[in-house]
Amino acid sequence: MLPRDIRHLMTPLVDILFGVLRSNQTRFLILRHHGGTVRMLWLPFTHKDSEITCFDDIGRSRTHGPEQRYLSPTTGLCRQLIVQAVTPSGKFEVAIKNNTSEICKLAIWLLTHSPFKGWIIFEWIGKSVWLALKLFWPLIWFLVQLYFGSGDSGEDADSSYNTGYYRPYLRRFQGQLWAARSRTEHSLRLKEEPGMNTRTHACYPRVLMIRGSNRNEWFRCADRNTIIHAKYIAISYRASDIYTRGPCEKKEKAQFTDDVRAAVLGQQFDAYWLDLECLGETESEQNLDVYCMSDVYRRAETTLIMLGRADPGEDECWRSWGGRVWTFPEALLSSRLCYKFRDREEVKPLSLFQLANLAYTNSEDEQAIVNAYGNGKDPLERLERLALLKQAIWRRAMAGFPTLSGPPLLPRLDVVLGGGSVTGGGYKPHKAERVYALMGFFDHRIQPNHHEDELQALARLSMANDNDRITERMVSMFPSTSTPGASRRWYADNDIYHANLWDILPEIQVAGVTGNGALVLDGCRAAAIRWKDFPDVAFANTYLLTRTVVGYIPYFSWPFIVIGVGIVWMKIGRAGGIVFIVFGFILLLLSPALLLYGKSGRVIDRETVEGHLYGGTIANFPKILHLPTVYLTPSGSPFSTPEQLARRIGSDKQYEDAREQEKSGPGHMYTLVDTYSSTMYYFRAERPPTVCIFTGREGGLGRFIFCSENCKSNELHKEMVLRMPTEISQRMELCGWVALG
Repeated sequence: MLPRDIRHLMTPLVDILFGVLRSNQTRFLILRHHGGTVRMLWLPFTHKDSEITCFDDIGRSRTHGPEQRYLSPTTGLCRQLIVQAVTPSGKFEVAIKNNTSEICKLAIWLLTHSPFKGWIIFEWIGKSVWLALKLFWPLIWFLVQLYFGSGDSGEDADSSYNTGYYRPYLRRFQGQLWAARSRTEHSLRLKEEPGMNTRTHACYPRVLMIRGSNRNEWFRCADRNTIIHAKYIAISYRASDIYTRGPCEKKEKAQFTDDVRAAVLGQQFDAYWLDLECLGETESEQNLDVYCMSDVYRRAETTLIMLGRADPGEDECWRSWGGRVWTFPEALLSSRLCYKFRDREEVKPLSLFQLANLAYTNSEDEQAIVNAYGNGKDPLERLERLALLKQAIWRRAMAGFPTLSGPPLLPRLDVVLGGGSVTGGGYKPHKAERVYALMGFFDHRIQPNHHEDELQALARLSMANDNDRITERMVSMFPSTSTPGASRRWYADNDIYHANLWDILPEIQVAGVTGNGALVLDGCRAAAIRWKDFPDVAFANTYLLTRTVVGYIPYFSWPFIVIGVGIVWMKIGRAGGIVFIVFGFILLLLSPALLLYGKSGRVIDRETVEGHLYGGTIANFPKILHLPTVYLTPSGSPFSTPEQLARRIGSDKQYEDAREQEKSGPGHMYTLVDTYSSTMYYFRAERPPTVCIFTGREGGLGRFIFCSENCKSNELHKEMVLRMPTEISQRMELCGWVALG
């Protein structure tokens, strides 16, 4: 269940007899489905023998076991998560319990059950006696407080006092940033070596292969004055089409180099750029070359695509070349293209549209990119263009080019740069190679680093180009297909609600990235989720003096009886004492109706909760109660199905769909009831979420991510994203930095 101010059950029950009340508080209730019932489940996430040291909101350390934990919003301490279940199973589950008014529930039962139906008379009498004792307790408590004085109820005691906000999430990110957005923040990332700084767009390559004056030799030139006056061809190829790892590798590379030089001379050029010969030998030189790689192809007069042998099939050669990570920067940023097969002498010119038909035949987004770059008549908005480029480059990581849904994977060696250096050590691919291939299309680039992974590099690239806010938009997305654990990262290639990156309007900012690749978020509105019980329902209604007075009358029944007994016992006036006693018993008999008139809207029982969780109605209560309806969401969860009616509500069919899908698939099915909007949601999650964060807007609704806590790494892990009314966020308090892993 969610924070203290996100109503766990439903819109408060109506004024039972005479009118309707409104609630100023809201809560969420999250339960897990299990077969035909609903249950909450605790799931371990580390080994039982391990111990974890974490820190509370003020930095105090605490050691505990590997069980799932949460940060208490009242004490700020890390506590073991105990969840409610309709059918408890295991020591980390408890039966559904609540702290709602027992007196009001007894009053409703007595009014809705006739004592003259069978043997219910005995139960009816028992509940009547219990209600009378409940009314007697305030008198005893008043006398005790009068004699001993009042005391505190405890720091973790729950109250129905309404602050107007959800209970806040108190834990903040307490570590150091691996890479920070602001230059004034300390960063643990390795600093670039001296001399690495360069402008975003280089005007010439760092190294070229240039034909010597005797016209028979080629030499590696790094002289700026020579390079800036040279017109050169940039060479593009795939390593697996040119050579194979093994004893013949050096010979095959030399043969390929001779083929390249012959083709360059055939095009009337005396200079070329080939990564086998021009990439640096030291790590700093390689980082600089990767940083300027896109500019090599921008400044080239022509880009020559060297394909494999055509005899096995030309289509296969094109598909092989088109599967490389760097194929898009090389093709799209070049001013002119031509190609050549290894076993043919002819060099043919090539348009970008011809290239798309030959090498990019399996994706609509690739065709859209080519149309935008090919003639400019079908331009794409900046963010849409960059998002499509990212999808296309990321697709190059695996054979067959499937769409990735989880965090980026390490690319294969044969889909990154062409190959290794002929001069020695060879090129060492970066773990974030695809990000560095993508950054050539951005206004601002980041210095490559062999020590960072793709999540860290992508976060740095997004921070460097703040107008695009790519990572902030990804935070609000949830992948439609994923492997267990992958969906709990902030990274998302697609969205379960079929939204695009440019559809998301973020409400947060990324302050930096941690060494684990987690995003540190600023400006979040967060709420702590409550699981242990149903607190008393705080509510508000239009003030009516009569209702207020009537609501207190039942509590005077016992004082009248006690006073009457005292009068009779002291022989002051027997008749007067009997009148007091009789009047007190009359008030006891009328107390159920009087209580419900004075305190209507506070009655919530277990049957009511379970009935609403199953999308049903409460048939065992008389219609005079006018219980409110909780509607299923029409578009807020993955299982949403709208009704084709005049009113915008969800279809009851989604409950059956959720029950059916509970039987298969990863994770577990949960139910969320939001009584702020009287809406119910079904969703699947790997672990029970304990924090709700508002991160953005899309399609007229807010994006709320439900997260579990990992106190060992001081991170939140995304479990699900729901689309809920944006106004809910105004009931959440702003929190400090949080790390989303």
